[in-house]
Amino acid sequence: MKKTYKIEVDCAACAQKMEDAAKATAGVKDATVTFMTQKMKVEFEDGAEAASVMQDVLKNCKKVEDDCEIFL
Repeated sequence: MKKTYKIEVDCAACAQKMEDAAKATAGVKDATVTFMTQKMKVEFEDGAEAASVMQDVLKNCKKVEDDCEIFL
């Protein structure tokens, strides 16, 4: 399953950090963060619950970029 989320991030380098953090989260098969459109596309592992996985993605992204936001 794939979902797209609106995000708020300050720069392209920060977006890359968020993308790496999202990809490292359990339950995420793949993730892409686009600074220009302020969007995060996430592909979830089979059987993963998107809502709970995205809570973990948000926590991981806040660790690398504390002022980022993902609108869930």
